[in-house]
Amino acid sequence: MKPWTSTYFSFSLSNPASLGDIIMSIAKHYETGESLPEDVCLSIIPARTFRGGSQLLCQLRYAGVDLELHSNYVPGGPESIYDIDQRVGKKTHIIPLLPEDRCLCSFDHIISDKYAAGDYSYQWAEVLAYDVFAAFEEAGLDNDQTLREIGTRFRETVLALGGGKLPNEVFLEFRGREPLPDSFLRYNGLLPAIIAA
Repeated sequence: MKPWTSTYFSFSLSNPASLGDIIMSIAKHYETGESLPEDVCLSIIPARTFRGGSQLLCQLRYAGVDLELHSNYVPGGPESIYDIDQRVGKKTHIIPLLPEDRCLCSFDHIISDKYAAGDYSYQWAEVLAYDVFAAFEEAGLDNDQTLREIGTRFRETVLALGGGKLPNEVFLEFRGREPLPDSFLRYNGLLPAIIAA
């Protein structure tokens, strides 16, 4: 299975669970069955998206460094791996990285992992997953018949085809269009939330 595939499935199936309506429908006290108080539920979403922009910039740094090291780095050349990290960090961080930052020493995804030269796919998998969930959201999470139809299409495309086809082909079969970043940005607090009518 390709690295993006497992990440894509993980995001598709887990991230929407932090949406208020879903939490309210399932969060019950284990003894009394009492629902989670609405004020507590409403506090969860802002907590989840707190510093969403900073988190995205951090992931973009990792992806940029990963691509640079696997495409342009010359061992013994004019730039060390730390120089590359600092250069990329200047583009992705509001607060400059410390000169002694050695994050790369513990960033095993780029060297010893199946993600080598593919860490950027982690962010793309999130974009795809949130856009997939948006299909359910757009139908209305209380519209059982439409949700079943979309769920069947999800099973027959995203789950059944998985890593057997290119991700964009699977996505096109499910959504009928190219991926859009809007849902990803919205779920991460970087665009306003859609308020149900």
